[in-house]
Amino acid sequence: MKRTLFRNQLLPWLLLAPQLAVTAVFFLWPAGQAMYQSFLRQDPFGFRTTFVGFSNYSALWADPLYLASFKVTLLFSVSVTILSMGVALLLAVAVDRMIRAGTTYTTLIVWPYAVAPAIAGILWWFMFNPTIGILAYVMKVMGYNWNHQLNAGNAMTLIVIAAAWKQVSYNFLFFVAGLQSIPASLREAAAIDGAGPVKRFFTITLPLLAPTTFFLLVVNVVYAMFDTFPVVDATTEGGPAQSTTILVYKVYKDGFIGLNLGSSAAQSVILMGIVVVLTVIQFRFVERRVNY
Repeated sequence: MKRTLFRNQLLPWLLLAPQLAVTAVFFLWPAGQAMYQSFLRQDPFGFRTTFVGFSNYSALWADPLYLASFKVTLLFSVSVTILSMGVALLLAVAVDRMIRAGTTYTTLIVWPYAVAPAIAGILWWFMFNPTIGILAYVMKVMGYNWNHQLNAGNAMTLIVIAAAWKQVSYNFLFFVAGLQSIPASLREAAAIDGAGPVKRFFTITLPLLAPTTFFLLVVNVVYAMFDTFPVVDATTEGGPAQSTTILVYKVYKDGFIGLNLGSSAAQSVILMGIVVVLTVIQFRFVERRVNY
């Protein structure tokens, strides 16, 4: 790798300054504020603040609703990651095999990424609405009475589909780029040796896609835990009976609706710690199985 040398020692810092400023303003400062706020307890009107130490944290571990949100978040994150990456890989393999019209299909598949998460949630809410939704109507004709407002399983299915649909485009682009970087001669040689399409995919294509898959795994886990708040808020609002209240949505409910800022800040710190630990585990253990 070629190393760039700067004659002026100040220039590298000036080039890094915008990114460092953005990181400090939008991550370090809010994270520090959340950690500080997690040790305080305020009255709902903000007139009185009391230092309570780790009381907010200990109260969370004794709260059954908060512990239940861990299970909901685990199920939701795993489902969104598997569904979005699986569908994206299937579409990418299909486009990679196309000789014509591949660019057109790629453009059409990428469009959903431009849709805001809240809008994506509203679109799927309309389609699955028990009264006016076309998909709910089709399922009713087929004999299944869909109602995500009353059925916890239906509600979880709805937010998983909406969140995964929003992320498929992003995963698709990286999988297509990864597939196009694999030399065609490898698959052609395997085909000449008698390997079928399925065997070629699992013995050649999938191992060579490991770096891309690992990167997307990290990104999708972070997306499912942090960036899916608008989808949940626009579709189920955490219901019914908090069956779709993931951790990031509970932070919002306790902080902005319940006005319990100390507990909300403590939940933010715990959530940030979980994502950091998961990312470290992925890089520490999963990356060992990736061949670059």
